[in-house]
Amino acid sequence: MMRFLLPLAFCLLPLSANAELRLLMFEQDGCYWCERWDKEVSAIYPKTQEGRAAPLERVDIWEAFPKDVKLETRPTFTPTFVLVQDGVEIFRIPGYPGADFFWSLLEQKMIALPEYKAADLDS
Repeated sequence: MMRFLLPLAFCLLPLSANAELRLLMFEQDGCYWCERWDKEVSAIYPKTQEGRAAPLERVDIWEAFPKDVKLETRPTFTPTFVLVQDGVEIFRIPGYPGADFFWSLLEQKMIALPEYKAADLDS
């Protein structure tokens, strides 16, 4: 009987318990909106629940993508923010129309993720 319960126990473990979240920021030199995001958000981002759950990784839009990332489509303008879990795109925020909009969208998308909830406990 025990040999049947052990595989079942592994099936019941949450799949995302060790999932790696990252927020990719696709940017380029001279991007006004990237610079604005830097002034308004970048300093505080790592200190927030979102930043603890999904550390920021900057990617030059003209350079090669990180090899461990699978995106639905290649971003075409900057900034584009893409949340990836274990290297797979979950959602994206195209553009940056201001801090309030950015934070609202990011929280709206992350609130159901276990990693986001766990980051709140870490604070």
